[in-house]
Amino acid sequence: MSFHSTAAQLATLAAEGEEHGGNHESLSPYVTGGGAFLLLLLLLWITTRFNRDR
Repeated sequence: MSFHSTAAQLATLAAEGEEHGGNHESLSPYVTGGGAFLLLLLLLWITTRFNRDR
């Protein structure tokens, strides 16, 4: 697969995405961002529990 054909396929895919907008009615950016933030805080807490010797 050449660079030109890959770029053409990606451009076609991006143009199709404009029609749909990319957002679902049930997806709230605040809920998604808040959930990701809480997940990262949980992972940070778990990581610090395993590194007690530092």
